[in-house]
Amino acid sequence: MKILFVGDVVGSVGIKALETYLPEIKKKVKPQLTIVNGENAAGGKGTKEPDYQKITRAGADVVTGGNHTWDKREILDFIDDPKKNILRPYNFPGKNVPGRGFIEINVNSKKVYVINMMGTALMRAIDNPFLAADELLAKLDQDAVKFVDFHAETTSEKIAFANYTVGRVSAVCGTHTHVQTNDAQVINKETAYLTDVGMTGSYDGILGDKKEPIINNFLTQRPNKFDVDEDGRMQIGFCVIEINDKTNNARSIKNYVITPNNQTFLN
Repeated sequence: MKILFVGDVVGSVGIKALETYLPEIKKKVKPQLTIVNGENAAGGKGTKEPDYQKITRAGADVVTGGNHTWDKREILDFIDDPKKNILRPYNFPGKNVPGRGFIEINVNSKKVYVINMMGTALMRAIDNPFLAADELLAKLDQDAVKFVDFHAETTSEKIAFANYTVGRVSAVCGTHTHVQTNDAQVINKETAYLTDVGMTGSYDGILGDKKEPIINNFLTQRPNKFDVDEDGRMQIGFCVIEINDKTNNARSIKNYVITPNNQTFLN
């Protein structure tokens, strides 16, 4: 089985990049499951229903979230719709949290769980993702593929989580920092891992936002309003994971970025 995972879609440029590149990527990769992190789709913060529709029409089977999941109140109008494969972090605190933190997908008669978790280091206070993973994995079918989008800030927490869950999940792929890392690996020949799959958005901005306010913030140390760069050229960050359907272990993971200056993957 091949799983294609696309990093944080940021604003309208991110959606345009997805619409432009994802069909071509899927044609080349031929994945059985495509997952996209869409938590920055609505102007950089949150996901509205039209954004979800565009992401799925572009080719996503499941849309994951993160710390910006609740930034657009409109998500409450559709996140509980069982027909929509949209997730929020499983370890959000409290009872009766809207939405789902994981979803079960049937891929060619094989059960696959897509799980959304969020880290706590340098992030808002939420439930411990390590303990939440213990609780969740204990009740899921052991003979199933399990993919985790681990939305977190620090490299150390992401690597620690992957090593903590190694052998219990098929893949742990990080999101949130918007910069793709170069550490794709299969831990213990069991669990695919990548610290961050990167961003899908403006190549010309800073992490998808306009450059000038961010630079001014560093120059003056005064508050500046950060705006999504909606005019920049497109880039898309993604990874491809191959999984052994019999053992549920990862065989390989490869990371890619398509930018205006790097179109190698498409050739």
